[in-house]
Amino acid sequence: MKIRMDRFNIYLMVAVMALVGGCSSPDPKSQEEKNKEKEASTLRFHLEVNPDNTGRNGPVKVVRTNPITINVTWQPFLTEVDMERAELVDSMGVPAIMVQFSHPSGVRLLEYYTGNYKGQRIAIQSDFGQSRWLAAPQINQRIENGVFVFTPDANQEECERIVRGLNNMIRQIKKKK
Repeated sequence: MKIRMDRFNIYLMVAVMALVGGCSSPDPKSQEEKNKEKEASTLRFHLEVNPDNTGRNGPVKVVRTNPITINVTWQPFLTEVDMERAELVDSMGVPAIMVQFSHPSGVRLLEYYTGNYKGQRIAIQSDFGQSRWLAAPQINQRIENGVFVFTPDANQEECERIVRGLNNMIRQIKKKK
């Protein structure tokens, strides 16, 4: 019996290459992508109130350039727990953050506060690697649809970081429920 070694080796080589080529897995996520998935941000909504001596409120400086000082409750009335998602939107060429509140609790709270405290401000605080008061928009009308859009005191990169971290945080909260 004669065995032809040259054919055997070619067939073996083709079979090995097919196995090696067929077993390749998709490229794993880069370390940067993994880090971005772990980023977390908070977004807290505090109501402007008159100062009193209860210790439940106090003054804060909002925005870095030309800061304004307003007196707010220390306890936020809306947090990331009440949110469904966040999105970066364009507001006349300036980055803005849109927050969709969860139904029914977040939507009801937003509607209650914006309906009952017209003329007052909502001070918005975020922790996204640094803690900062981002905005203090005045309440002009009742918001019934659960969507709140504001222009933060943050550049494009910071806004992207806040939104990404906030959506990561919302996903984590939903997993725990």
